[in-house]
Amino acid sequence: MAIKNIFWDVDGVLANLNYAYFNFLTKHEKYAPMYKNIKWEDLPEVLPIVPKYGSLELKTHPTLGVEMDKDFCHSPEFFCNRPLYPNVIETLKELNRKGFRQFTMSATFDVETKKRLLNKLLADVSDFLTIECVQHGKYMHDNAKEAMLKTCFEKYGLNPEETVLVDDRIYNQYATIAVGAHPVRMRSEFTTDLPEDLRWIPEVKDVVEFKNILLQNGGKEFIVADRLNKQEKNNG
Repeated sequence: MAIKNIFWDVDGVLANLNYAYFNFLTKHEKYAPMYKNIKWEDLPEVLPIVPKYGSLELKTHPTLGVEMDKDFCHSPEFFCNRPLYPNVIETLKELNRKGFRQFTMSATFDVETKKRLLNKLLADVSDFLTIECVQHGKYMHDNAKEAMLKTCFEKYGLNPEETVLVDDRIYNQYATIAVGAHPVRMRSEFTTDLPEDLRWIPEVKDVVEFKNILLQNGGKEFIVADRLNKQEKNNG
């Protein structure tokens, strides 16, 4: 068995959401009076990282989280200003030439707005990349991504055992495991370590490192890590 299908989370994996957050906090008319002087490295102090996320999130602000998230989502000049990380387009194109099927699996509260953004942001690979977005439920850490992965497996005729999800959020690692696919953790700028029960998950620093591992051994490193974890659990 080898990896044939790649689901990419977008924010924190393909696109730099932290860049968008920094500009929002330092330049939005409502929040600039408080945060215009913060430095890039101060972001985790403003937005404390919650263990189940493992990465920056506006909603984690101690007092203004819900309000910030709403303002961000309704401010296109900030919401849409999330540049791709280096080498993303080239990497996706190379993986396509190698025969991998690729999808986005980006979570949002407004699917149509996010799809428009992704189609513009990833226009250079739109001929082969399938854009899928996940509609959040009440909570960001609900089972929306798990349900959407199952839907996509059926919709596109994919085998979960031949599928990997590259994601930075910790709760989405659990979702990947639950549907029988293989998780890979992306370590973006401010991600925290995995919890003890997920330490077996392979981590990569960028899309190029992921691609190199995948092309070197057909993704066996990702598959073996998953199988060893399951074997260990079965052995008690």
